[in-house]
Amino acid sequence: MLDTLRQYVSRYVALTNEEFALLAQMLEIRNFDKKQQLIKVGEVETCLNFVVKGLVRKYFFKGRTEVITQIAREGDIISSSVSFLSGAPSSYIIETLEPSTFLSISKAQVEQLYRDHPKIERLGRMIITHFFLQKEEWEYECIRANTRERFVRFVENNNDLVQRVPQKYLASYLNMKPETFSRLKHLLQARTPGAGRG
Repeated sequence: MLDTLRQYVSRYVALTNEEFALLAQMLEIRNFDKKQQLIKVGEVETCLNFVVKGLVRKYFFKGRTEVITQIAREGDIISSSVSFLSGAPSSYIIETLEPSTFLSISKAQVEQLYRDHPKIERLGRMIITHFFLQKEEWEYECIRANTRERFVRFVENNNDLVQRVPQKYLASYLNMKPETFSRLKHLLQARTPGAGRG
């Protein structure tokens, strides 16, 4: 379980065994069944969650429509970020799509690590920077690319999610109607030799 986190951390900063142990001892293992909510609208996000096992979505309501802004799988971090960083009530819901296991750390523990360990503070800064860049690239992609281009790029880079996530959720994440997603999926399969075969 900690090995997966160590691999993730190593992408940003090379922590010593002692530094990683300090981080690890702050973590809480949390298990959730399918369709359980980690946080609801109006609650304050107190945890940063690293997905060890499972699948999770983050969404908000626009009227009665669910708008999904993140789908996280093993090796990803998920939280209601604005709420976690500011202490404001969350506008988002985070819900498991599969039985899931998280390594979670509280805001107070993060702040303590930042105060006492400059390298861990640097790790946090680099992770936040990565999320900011990722978010901006995704926003640019959503505006620049047409629906079909966005669909094709997503499938090419996330074929595992296409197999695991219900189509209506992927359609919401890609900002298209479920029937459009289904049509594009069938078109792609028809043009790919051997697609759809076991």
